[in-house]
Amino acid sequence: QKAIPLARQGKLVTFGIVPSHAETGYGYIEQGKELEDSCFSVDRFVEKPDLATAQDYLASGDYLWNSGMFMFGARQYLNELEKHRPEILSICQAAVEDANEDLHFTRINEAVFAECPEDSIDYAVMEKTQNAAVVALDAGWSDIGSWSALWDVSEKDANDNSFIGDVIAHDTASTLARSENRLIATVGVSDLVIIETKDALLVAHKDKVQDVKKIVEQLKSDGRNEHINHREVYRPWGVYDSIDSGERYQVKRITVKPGAKLSVQMHHHRAEHWIVVSGTAKVTNGEKTYLVTENQSTFIPVGQVHSLENPGVIDLELIEVQSGSYLGEDDIVRYEDRYGRS
Repeated sequence: QKAIPLARQGKLVTFGIVPSHAETGYGYIEQGKELEDSCFSVDRFVEKPDLATAQDYLASGDYLWNSGMFMFGARQYLNELEKHRPEILSICQAAVEDANEDLHFTRINEAVFAECPEDSIDYAVMEKTQNAAVVALDAGWSDIGSWSALWDVSEKDANDNSFIGDVIAHDTASTLARSENRLIATVGVSDLVIIETKDALLVAHKDKVQDVKKIVEQLKSDGRNEHINHREVYRPWGVYDSIDSGERYQVKRITVKPGAKLSVQMHHHRAEHWIVVSGTAKVTNGEKTYLVTENQSTFIPVGQVHSLENPGVIDLELIEVQSGSYLGEDDIVRYEDRYGRS
């Protein structure tokens, strides 16, 4: 309510969290003069500090945590963006003007948008504008921006452990363990974060979880793709899980939603075997169209135009075994697609 009149006056309002402790994981906002009750001009935004600096900020009473939450009029923001980062605005406008509609989605032009500079609202606009204001917010807020923050707000056992999934612990304290697929067993440890997913396993000290970004930077510099490609991939028609791969083969578990259909397509380098686990598949295989039901299979040769559809009312689950000289996702020639993909 306090932010609304400021936003209507043309201010770009951000919400600064009243700090409860010297936090090194958040950026800070230095308050300027008071505009109204608990509303201030912004003197400056500051990066995540070291512990000594964070303690000084807390003691001064002049700093708020930067929540990354804003209130402003769309036109006012676009005017400021045009003033301070016009190249971002022009590229975004061009990407939207050449967008495609896909069911409930507007898919902007990917190639155009990829040329947009990588910059946050803070850097691009808020640190440059003369119209920034901050409203102090004291509401028990947490952005749960790290695994340690998730441990802070989670229910814990008598040893201050928070376990999610299949976890067995002995002599373990103050630890967050989250298992999505496999058993996690801990013995004689404390203050750890252990996260097991289909993609990777993370083990970190609770005080160092902010440094996970250094692992991402290393993945990028090493030319690896774990930060981009994931085992489970969502598509407009459903989802697939890449459960195994090796030399010249790949195995996926595919789920197709009721009434959904994959594109009519062809592959130059791979053949596919489909084995239906549950549901019914409507298969187009060259000139033939037929149904494949539970415990049945079909084969799609290299170069064959084909499609897969779920004509039923329950999910279609199938196992796809790909074999060939090249198994990349870009080996797809689409002839028809109800979701507007090229």
